[in-house]
Amino acid sequence: MVVPVSAAARPRIPAPTPAALAPPTTATLDKAYMANRANAAEASRMAAAHGDRTRAAVDRAMAAPSRRFLSFDGRGQGLAVEVLGDLAHADRVAVLVPGSDTTLETYGRFRAGAAALQDRLNSLDHRHGTHGSTSRPHTAVIAWLGYETPGTVSTTVLTTGRAEDAAPPLKGFIRELRGVVGEKAHVSLLCHSYGTVVCGRAARGLDVDDIALIGSPGTGADSVSALRTSARIWAARGADDWIVNVPHVHADLFGTTVGFGADPVSPAFGAHVFAAGTGGHSDYFKPGSVSLDNLARIVLGDTSEVTRA
Repeated sequence: MVVPVSAAARPRIPAPTPAALAPPTTATLDKAYMANRANAAEASRMAAAHGDRTRAAVDRAMAAPSRRFLSFDGRGQGLAVEVLGDLAHADRVAVLVPGSDTTLETYGRFRAGAAALQDRLNSLDHRHGTHGSTSRPHTAVIAWLGYETPGTVSTTVLTTGRAEDAAPPLKGFIRELRGVVGEKAHVSLLCHSYGTVVCGRAARGLDVDDIALIGSPGTGADSVSALRTSARIWAARGADDWIVNVPHVHADLFGTTVGFGADPVSPAFGAHVFAAGTGGHSDYFKPGSVSLDNLARIVLGDTSEVTRA
């Protein structure tokens, strides 16, 4: 078996340590947003002094007054957790978990998907109330780049190592999120590509209502029951997604498990499979797509209106 190797490591970009903040509450969200914007601004200055104009521009954009980060770390590949919408009053929250090759440099495309989802939620939620009421739901979308993603062309993308490292911070984030939005809020975890492996590792006992697996190579589990979660599990794959060609196997090579097992859209896995249209691997959050519409309905709890595959 021949596997690709990563490109040469990029020199570490200097950046300040992340802002030291207590777990957020509705009363301290604005303080957290301000502290992380200040951290991004300092990271931009340090990257510019280091001669990295690309990273400096990315960090500077994240320091804009309109941006709202629950956390930011400009070191290395970079980490960021951004809120779109009014989290303090949200009763429907979507947390997006990205796949491989998501770094601060490529964060813009990840955020664009989160923004498209928030726009679609806003266009749908005026039509009905939440939990049977006549009032509009309040929605928020969180772009969670809370782990160091593997490179698509790398050995790490073939194993669960990065996912196992990412699961504890994702579980910790969901606990902190519940401290902000409360137990009654409906929280959906939307996981893409290698992010589905992360969600599979974090699923056990996770306090979320729905987990959607899109463009998944597998989760490391052979069935929904093996995920050990009370969340409703959804799965979808676009007709042109190259991930269909990934073998759904486990293989032990020199003590390392390669591959992620069962296909989440297969009947044997047991997920609620929904339509994702004709899109490719990067099209699940494309405005106007079948997949985006269905993801928005899952977040809003309109499960009877989700179109099935």
